[in-house]
Amino acid sequence: MTALLERETAPAQAPRPRRSGSSGRLLTILLLGLTAAIALWAAFPLIEQRQWAGLAVLVAATAGLFYLYAGKRHVPAKYLVPGTLFLVAFQLFPVLYTASTAFTNFSDGHRGDKQQAVVAIQTASVTRVPGSAEYALTVATTGDAATGPLTFLVTDPATGKVSAGDAGGLAELPPGRATVNAAGRVTSAAGYTILTGGQASARSREITDLAVPTPGGAIRSQGLSRAYEGRAGRAYDAACDCIREAATGKTWTADDSQGAFVGADGERLAQGWKVGVGLANFTRLVTDPAISGPFTRTLIWNLIFALASTGGTFVLGLLCALALHSPRVRGRRLYRTLLVLPYAMPSFAMLLVWRDMFNTDFGLINNLFGLDVDWFGGTASARIAVILVQLWLGYPYMFLVATGALQAIPAELTEASRLDGASAWQSLRRVTLPLLLVALTPLLISSFAFNFNNFNAIYLTTDGAPFAADNPANGATDLLITYTYRLAFGGSGAQYGFAAAVSIFIFVIVAVISAISFRRTRRQEEVYS
Repeated sequence: MTALLERETAPAQAPRPRRSGSSGRLLTILLLGLTAAIALWAAFPLIEQRQWAGLAVLVAATAGLFYLYAGKRHVPAKYLVPGTLFLVAFQLFPVLYTASTAFTNFSDGHRGDKQQAVVAIQTASVTRVPGSAEYALTVATTGDAATGPLTFLVTDPATGKVSAGDAGGLAELPPGRATVNAAGRVTSAAGYTILTGGQASARSREITDLAVPTPGGAIRSQGLSRAYEGRAGRAYDAACDCIREAATGKTWTADDSQGAFVGADGERLAQGWKVGVGLANFTRLVTDPAISGPFTRTLIWNLIFALASTGGTFVLGLLCALALHSPRVRGRRLYRTLLVLPYAMPSFAMLLVWRDMFNTDFGLINNLFGLDVDWFGGTASARIAVILVQLWLGYPYMFLVATGALQAIPAELTEASRLDGASAWQSLRRVTLPLLLVALTPLLISSFAFNFNNFNAIYLTTDGAPFAADNPANGATDLLITYTYRLAFGGSGAQYGFAAAVSIFIFVIVAVISAISFRRTRRQEEVYS
């Protein structure tokens, strides 16, 4: 009995602690090991390119992560740092890079440094001359046979040595790394994939365009099995810092302000280098008549498109929401489901469908109404068409948010206004609509910003058409964003620096309009709060 009482009165043993801490510690070690591996992988290219500033940032960031997560302190920072790093990597860095590009001449022909421009000029001027050295050629790649970077494996007939060359230059392979057949062609090489005849034929254009720089010129292909070393017709002369043409003696002197070699007659060589140009890209929008006029027209149309798309979808969505807000309407769930269908469809697919519906010859719009309108052939009709498409695609979103906002308004307010003798229209205009605008104005601002940069709406329907005969780069339905895209990636030559300047201009416009709108929204909240 005494022993039983002692067991009942003895203090209960504390529960054993869980071992979740050990598993969490193991996960931390694994993640830190992965971080170290990624940092080590990223460090070698930075060292090779002598990017010491980037290497210092990498080392500091890695050390900071180890200090933060290896210890048990700074718990809030452990949750904030990952989000901050992603913010810097995916938001801040692209913005800063775009801004820095806007102050340069970065474009086709001005991508690399001056040395790369010299190599490109000399390589492009290579021609075959009597006595040019010939080589047995094997085309290989270091990646996929269909898309990987091409490499020329050439065998010197005099010495039998094998060299590998690409656009960066020619390097001799160590003995034993390549196997050569009786004809002198390489049949296998460690680290390279030899292209078959069919694979090489499929990439014949790339093989013909590839030139491997050498001290005296460049190696080019002659078919798929032979290559020759041509002589450069233009060479760089360090004494005058110019490009000299051997045949005529003409020179093009380096102009560091333009990043190009310029002749005495003003001729510029196509291959240049990347330099800072200050505000030249921004002033070009105003001072260049060939750009300022179309740019201003595009800006005006862009504002009209954004306002019409946002305002039209809001009005139509609000009307539908008001019509289905009354409890006396039967089948409201079915109607709401049907009205939301356009919002549930993939927009890119619907834009392509609408493009075909507006087709002049077999489009549904012309056939259904017996019309013969070239919708995308005229300026006014094309603009009306894209606004109608946006109206159909955008009103379900406004219908949904307006329905939710209407349900959040207390019914006592509208009942009180009616008791005071207000009509339905007066109650809507004086009570319901102001309260709706307080809730929906931020959404309208974001919708305006989205439509101002609505790339898909134009690119997938009209692609900016119609175009004037004297300006194929700027169409009547182009928005600033599609105009910028055509500048940056157009077939006439990419102008990344100028396109970045236009992007900054777009950002400033949207930011100013949004700031003014949000200020007015706060005033409305103060009035109706």
